[in-house]
Amino acid sequence: MSKTIKSILALGLVGFIAACGQQQQQEEFIVVDPEPISIEPEYTGKFK
Repeated sequence: MSKTIKSILALGLVGFIAACGQQQQQEEFIVVDPEPISIEPEYTGKFK
């Protein structure tokens, strides 16, 4: 094969590996549980 074909294939391979490497870093995310909006009333007895 000629040198130009080899260089084009090498650049394509490097680009493919770089694209796959960036894709894994973008998938990370963090899920945070929201706090309750209001506090539920506590049971204090029947006649209070």
